[in-house]
Amino acid sequence: MRITLIGSGNVATHLGAALKNAGHQIVQVYSRGAQNAALLAYHIKAEPTADLWQITPDTDLFIISVNDDAIDSMAAALAVHQKPIVHTSGAAALQVLLKYTDQAGVFYPLQTFSKNKEIYFRKVPLCIEGAYEDLTIELIQLAQTISNKVSIVNSDQRKILHLSGVFACNFPNYLYHAAQQLLAQHNLDFNLLRPLIAETAQKVEHRMPADVQTGPATRGDEKTMAAHLNLLQNEPDLKEIYVLLSQAIIKMGQR
Repeated sequence: MRITLIGSGNVATHLGAALKNAGHQIVQVYSRGAQNAALLAYHIKAEPTADLWQITPDTDLFIISVNDDAIDSMAAALAVHQKPIVHTSGAAALQVLLKYTDQAGVFYPLQTFSKNKEIYFRKVPLCIEGAYEDLTIELIQLAQTISNKVSIVNSDQRKILHLSGVFACNFPNYLYHAAQQLLAQHNLDFNLLRPLIAETAQKVEHRMPADVQTGPATRGDEKTMAAHLNLLQNEPDLKEIYVLLSQAIIKMGQR
């Protein structure tokens, strides 16, 4: 398939590489930053452009992979070419594209991406939505060339999935940062926590989170929790988070 990538960020970088490695032709890479467009285009053997007017209609699919606020304007500019347009957002509805074209879809990879970290795309869940059956089938077939985990997920479901991803990924990562800061204040190395983090993540690969919950709140260890709160006297934000999460864990154990 001939594909044009709109965007050059983390998602576009990994998606573009996966599609190229699967044998698809990346026709162009568009980015408002000419250098960013050129860098990604070089790696996936595409033509770079920083000018919307230079985007060619000689493609089978436009994939918009930009921040959510920019999807609308990109769709408006691309609709004139009368080719299928999909976005890669977890939070934006299909309706954002349907305002401009009936050839609309979603191609959402449920994963956290960093440009400098390799990822095995075959394990990345791809959530597909199409405005009509034939397009949905076409997107599923495209997704299956790069991933073994392809699902049809509508806009309402995808919003919940994206929200769940924030709880499962973004919030824990903030807590890792908070833990690192606490350790640094007492000349302790964050590397000491890495095995604990890895073991916790490994447990939920095969079991439900509620079944593997541990810690003082789970045990009802009030003395330990009181001691922890005392250590957080000078960290009011973290103290509040500790209390809220501990109370939630206790409630979870009572259900």
